[in-house]
Amino acid sequence: MKRHLSFADRTFDVFVALLLSALVVITLYPLVYVVFASLSEASRLTAHKGLLYLPLGFSLEAYKSVFSNPSIIIGYKNTMFILIAGVTVNLFLTAIAAYVLSRRNVMWNRLFMMLIVFTMFFQGGLIPLYLIVKGVGLIDSLWAAIIPFAVNTFNLIIMRTYFMSIPVSLEESAKMDGAGHLTILFRIVLPLSMPVVAVMILYYAVEKWNAWFYASVFLKDRDLFPLQLILREILIANSTDSMTAGASSAEQFQIGETIKYATIIVATLPILCVYPFLQKYFVKGVMIGAVKG
Repeated sequence: MKRHLSFADRTFDVFVALLLSALVVITLYPLVYVVFASLSEASRLTAHKGLLYLPLGFSLEAYKSVFSNPSIIIGYKNTMFILIAGVTVNLFLTAIAAYVLSRRNVMWNRLFMMLIVFTMFFQGGLIPLYLIVKGVGLIDSLWAAIIPFAVNTFNLIIMRTYFMSIPVSLEESAKMDGAGHLTILFRIVLPLSMPVVAVMILYYAVEKWNAWFYASVFLKDRDLFPLQLILREILIANSTDSMTAGASSAEQFQIGETIKYATIIVATLPILCVYPFLQKYFVKGVMIGAVKG
């Protein structure tokens, strides 16, 4: 039966639709602007003022300059290593820790959980972290961007909460058949927890892809710089000279502007392509951590 809406309900629905549409435009336009600017002709872009609704002309010179820069290729390679190795280490250790903390018969389980949550609010700071990383010999190593951040406390809580929702009877049945804890974890718990595993992959992948600060602290060799650190140099330090060699100073400035936008797209596009496939698990993962502790 069709529900009859009052005038107030229809007015509210229209207001919500308009508000959400405005938020979509406000959120989406900066990305659209960057895309249009990266495809525009450099001279016309630098002379343009105001909003962009279409590319000013059409040129791929900025992208050619970006991909001709060896630092971008090296940054991609380093970021992919940090991403793949880092997410693997993160997921493995988080799953192990979440499984242990989700077992109801673990001694001092609540105490361990309190100590872990404590680290979310109180940390040693950057200098003690640097001294530890230096002490174990990870300075100027890509593992410095992986090992010190092997487990995220918030992600651990989410995965632990999901594991606790799996019926205990499955674990008891597996133990009666002679299964050990590793068998239970990897053959029963994880296959039943694919939604939260997808959420963990998304969280950790975005974290690894966007990380640049600790890389700037722990890495001094430019051949080890991740992509986001290269991007930071291009955007903030205005380091586009290597990609505009042979041009006059005025042309370097013009081309440099489009190169900045093209670099943003190159650094952002891969994670944007992955996100839609995992987005349906995103809200579910957040709700898991919000409903039960």
